[in-house]
Amino acid sequence: MGEVQGTLFRLDCNKSVRVEARPERLTADAGVVLPRELSERLGLSRLVRRHLEDPRDSSRTRHPFVELVRTRILALAQGWEDQNDVSLLRDDPAFRLAVSQRRGDGPLRSPRGRVPDGLCSQPTLSRLMRVLGSEDNRRGLGLILREMPKPLLATGRREITLDLDSLPYEVHGHQPGSAYNGHYRTRCYHPLVASVLGRFFLGARLRPGNVHTADGGLDFVLPLLRWLQGFIPRVWLRADAGFPDPTLLKALEEEAVPYVFRLRSNRTLNRIAQPFLRRPPGRPPAEGRTWLHELSYRAKSWTRTRRVVLVVVERPDEQQHLFLDYFFLLTSASVEEESAQALLHRYRQRGTAEADFGDCHQAIPPSLSSAPRPKSQYRDRVVHGPPVPHDAFATNEAELLLSLISANLMAVGAELLHTEGKSRMSRRRFRSFLLKTAARVLLGKRGVTLVIASARARLWQTFWRRLHAWPNPRGSPLSHALPSRA
Repeated sequence: MGEVQGTLFRLDCNKSVRVEARPERLTADAGVVLPRELSERLGLSRLVRRHLEDPRDSSRTRHPFVELVRTRILALAQGWEDQNDVSLLRDDPAFRLAVSQRRGDGPLRSPRGRVPDGLCSQPTLSRLMRVLGSEDNRRGLGLILREMPKPLLATGRREITLDLDSLPYEVHGHQPGSAYNGHYRTRCYHPLVASVLGRFFLGARLRPGNVHTADGGLDFVLPLLRWLQGFIPRVWLRADAGFPDPTLLKALEEEAVPYVFRLRSNRTLNRIAQPFLRRPPGRPPAEGRTWLHELSYRAKSWTRTRRVVLVVVERPDEQQHLFLDYFFLLTSASVEEESAQALLHRYRQRGTAEADFGDCHQAIPPSLSSAPRPKSQYRDRVVHGPPVPHDAFATNEAELLLSLISANLMAVGAELLHTEGKSRMSRRRFRSFLLKTAARVLLGKRGVTLVIASARARLWQTFWRRLHAWPNPRGSPLSHALPSRA
């Protein structure tokens, strides 16, 4: 790389410290090669080729389609959520190695012919998002999202719970489909999201910001439930009080899917609960208590009576023993199938999924900002004629799906580093400890060497050892279960 160097400045707080710039192969994102390796183990490249369509003219393209998709997913995992960030990362040696399909030191050598020289540009990435916004490609992204974590789900499980939720994604400006939501008091999108095990996303659907929580919930969740039932015998559905409408309940019962929903209070339920809102005689304990009562209830819109569990909670710290808190759980499971105590425990595990939604939103905030802005120039030439139609809402949905694919990739990586008896590593900590690793990239006659600090070596070795305990995906169907870590 030469010995050219130049002093940029000296620190005022310590004049002996000098900052220099040298044309060396340095990177602050050396860890990006690890999610690339992990994505290959999960079959990302194969899934992209199977489920996504590339309508581009191959004679006029330089960057392979799978490389463009990989660029966006890996950039999101590393914390580069803005499309303009690829301009800064274009010549980053670690990113070039992680994104490229070429083997050996080819990604770092001077290209020949129609071979990409570094990462793609921002306009190329923007055109990719428009391509992914087509109906077929959005469907394909949904299939990739649910199939990537399948090896971790198909491990001999007899039961699993699918969490259904709706989330507000605040937007700035007037993106198509966004609207003011009176409940969240902000202009936003209001997508549906489904996840399992409190950390793996299986589906997402973008919706306008002012739709009801349950709008489109049945059409969204039913294919996911049927897919899970294909390799897990018993699949539960869990959601909050905004989702249980008569159509959804009837469909779940016809599909033999047990469910647990929180049920919104009303006058009839409150009247039924009143006889149970009395403390037993005696001095209350300092830690508080919980009482469970079995009820039968039929709403006016329901066709039959259903099982409801009244949960009465004593909160001495908040209420000073003056009042009892209570809420209702609705379920299709009988008392023999699931006791009231087990049902409450199952519903309270929903808190893990909600916490993971927050962690994902903070680690990978989806940049849902696409809008139909007509271009005045293209490749330094003035554009004449009417603008090309652009479905910005569909592009934003594709962006949401890509961000969740990246979130799944990080969740699987954090799972590899998990130690029994300790709390699970969040995506942000996984990025800080493993992915954001500085390195020097050495290019020699025998290949490429990444030199990282010895302080990170043990963590990298642990990740690599556990990753390679999985079977090599070449020639093996993706549906094969992965063995547990040693």
